[in-house]
Amino acid sequence: MTGEIRSWGLPGPFRHRLLAPASAREVSLPSDDCWVAHGNGRSYGDVGLNDGHTLVQTRWLDRYVDFDDEAGTLTCESGVLLATIVEDFLPRGWFLPVVPGTRHVTVGGAIANDVHGKNHHAMGSFGDHVEWLRLLRTDGTVLECSREENADWFAATVGGLGLTGLVTHARLRLRRVASAWMTVSAQRFVGLDAFFDLNAQAEAKHEYAVSWIDCLSGAEGLRGVLLAGDHASEGPRPGAPLFPPPPRRVGFPVTPPISLVNPLSLRLFNSAYFHRAPKQATFAQEAWGYFWPLDRIEHWNRIYGRHGLLQYQFVVPPAVARDAIREVLRLLQERGTGSFLAVLKTFGDRQAPGMLSFARPGLTLALDFPNTAKVRALFEDLDRRVAAAGGALYPAKDALGSRALFHAAYPRWAAFQRYRDPAVSSTFARRMEAAR
Repeated sequence: MTGEIRSWGLPGPFRHRLLAPASAREVSLPSDDCWVAHGNGRSYGDVGLNDGHTLVQTRWLDRYVDFDDEAGTLTCESGVLLATIVEDFLPRGWFLPVVPGTRHVTVGGAIANDVHGKNHHAMGSFGDHVEWLRLLRTDGTVLECSREENADWFAATVGGLGLTGLVTHARLRLRRVASAWMTVSAQRFVGLDAFFDLNAQAEAKHEYAVSWIDCLSGAEGLRGVLLAGDHASEGPRPGAPLFPPPPRRVGFPVTPPISLVNPLSLRLFNSAYFHRAPKQATFAQEAWGYFWPLDRIEHWNRIYGRHGLLQYQFVVPPAVARDAIREVLRLLQERGTGSFLAVLKTFGDRQAPGMLSFARPGLTLALDFPNTAKVRALFEDLDRRVAAAGGALYPAKDALGSRALFHAAYPRWAAFQRYRDPAVSSTFARRMEAAR
């Protein structure tokens, strides 16, 4: 079967041969064409695409295998959504230790991209909580991989962009929580220095910390809101349910011909967001809203119009973070090209579990833009600044990043090649291999 599959950002069309195994037992990997696994299609760029070739769709590999209620370990197939795990296990007092900005990603996708959340300084990345995984290679070889068994294959597969084979199963460690509520401390700030001061204080006191910023306000006048959070032991008031269900989703029904994100709407949104936020306050918030505010809007990516959106997320080392972010903010202000959603946070000083893991010590900024020629030109200049700072782009969100930047940022790429499945490729991998 052939069909058009797009990513969350890129509109395509991208033509693929589609294989959809009904269960892990029925997986038959193609040997007559290059292939890559495709989960729920939430990567922004081309890491989950294989234009002109085969996608092995894993969403049907969606079964639980085992749950140990004492150890908190869940064994499941790789196509299970994080959303399903949270909805099934949060009412039982269990939660994923690390969650990305959307819960609508598969376990396999979370492993392949070694996703991170708002608590990297405290809990690391998703791969830090994977106990083992089962890897199926095109030649039929099955490898059980953990930190103790086939540890090198485990490190290659976690964050390995799906290039080592097909992850069919994984065992995850969950964590105990007392409720589905968060205690959130919100504080507005002005100026980049104020962000660094407040963020350091927040990370010392709280498990989660993330900031929204108005990236058009420059570095000195930078407007932002820091949201620090912790799992709460009780609801906001007596009698409130400890585990409220996820909110009803509302849909964005159509894709407009042009992007609704433009300089005017950006300035209005940024001003409203900043001034609506409390100067300083602590309040209770449902976990659904704290972790995944955009998940409430189904197909929110449609607001960017028929040309789609481009996301640019990078990390720069701590020693140069302040100067590098100041330079990026200056460039954005100079170009008048702002992001509807600009998220600034830090990564902790932890050893990454994967050879190609993105999360590393430093400061990371994520930006969303309409897909336009002006933005593409901006990305070339951003690449040069990130490269000069010794930074890296996040492959899960990359559609245009330079090959030179990727190879400099991921120096273990050459060593990683020995773990590649010879039949596996992707649009992203071919884009990066051309520089070899």
